[in-house]
Amino acid sequence: MAKITEYSKEQLEQLQKELLAQYDEYVKSGLKLDMSRGKPAPSQLDLSNGMLDALEDYTTENGLDARNYGVLDGIPEMKKIFSDAFDIPASQIIVGGNASLNLMFDAVMRLMVFGTEGNTPWGKLDTVKFLCPSPGYDRHFGICERLGIEMIVVPMTESGPDMDVIESLVAEDESIKGIWCVPKYSNPQGICYSDETVKRLAAMKTAAKDFRIFWDNAYGVHPIFEDVKVLNILDEAKAAGNPNRPLYFASTSKITFPGAGVSFVAASEEMVAEIKGVTTYQTIGYDKLNQLRHVRFFKDAEGLKAHMQKLADAMKPKFQIVLSTLEKELEGTGLLSWSSPKGGYFVSVDTLEGCAKETVRLVKEAGVVMTGAGATYPYKKDPKDTNIRIAPTYPSVEELTKAMEIFCVCVKLAGVQKLLAE
Repeated sequence: MAKITEYSKEQLEQLQKELLAQYDEYVKSGLKLDMSRGKPAPSQLDLSNGMLDALEDYTTENGLDARNYGVLDGIPEMKKIFSDAFDIPASQIIVGGNASLNLMFDAVMRLMVFGTEGNTPWGKLDTVKFLCPSPGYDRHFGICERLGIEMIVVPMTESGPDMDVIESLVAEDESIKGIWCVPKYSNPQGICYSDETVKRLAAMKTAAKDFRIFWDNAYGVHPIFEDVKVLNILDEAKAAGNPNRPLYFASTSKITFPGAGVSFVAASEEMVAEIKGVTTYQTIGYDKLNQLRHVRFFKDAEGLKAHMQKLADAMKPKFQIVLSTLEKELEGTGLLSWSSPKGGYFVSVDTLEGCAKETVRLVKEAGVVMTGAGATYPYKKDPKDTNIRIAPTYPSVEELTKAMEIFCVCVKLAGVQKLLAE
């Protein structure tokens, strides 16, 4: 396709006229499609329905009645599945409820209220800062904003967050206490951290003795086109002499049921003991029946892997629709660039500077709700107003096809208007 950014004024005006006519037709059609969050489609959820009938009895392998009190850190069978799937010793895992976000929020709150390893609780400090690789996950940023933690944007590269920037910042500023990381198929770009990036994060010198890496491996077992190996931050931090630095999170929220999954937090054994020392006052134990349902359904880590292949088969056509439509409609135009993720849940796109909000507004007026422009940056402020997160999983194939047609028209229309205004 011709490079629209090099069109003459007359060509741009003619194209704008054509695009407005197409756009008006979409608006008149009265579509109502929701692509605002990375929700599993009903057909994906159906793949886990067998779990609802998985319990013939309620006794764990060590004889515990899962209906009763006890077992703060999770039943052994569930810990083993997570241990084998994520290559983490079971002794370093605490199994939680349905949401890893809950565990992440709790982790920050413990550090705010109680501190760690004898250091001053963060809540008693004048300033607490977090590094936020961006584009990133809006709920990570929301935790910081709600708790008054200052966020510092760190640019993303093809191998993960810019380590030169990170190392410079953490070495000089003791008030920088943490970093958010989505290391595999990152939200939203689908970037996988390189070995060098993981090793540098694990080994870097930090002014803060209680610096923590919040390692949200939400898509660690979510390949679609290719399974990429990312180094285990727990192993690398231990080898570098910083075993207590990482807090590792994951869940089955997008594997089984988002409203009834199982999560975990993993850390060094010293940090696990510290976490349990506080959690024992918070809960007697998480939902063991739900853990047991998952165990009976998956049986083991190989069963989990087989289930993920079914999910990949269901999701692949939708990602192909997104990528092929963008390629057909926008490749070579100069109006949009995009990621081609090998797994995960999203496709990240970048418009011409200053066009993301207008594109999302146009799309919404045409009946398609997307994640708000700016949501992938701290404080919802994309400095260049370019990034948009596409979440293709929830709509049907037919709905997604139509939504992507509309999206491409809106990208062109917003871009052409921007070029004409210049």
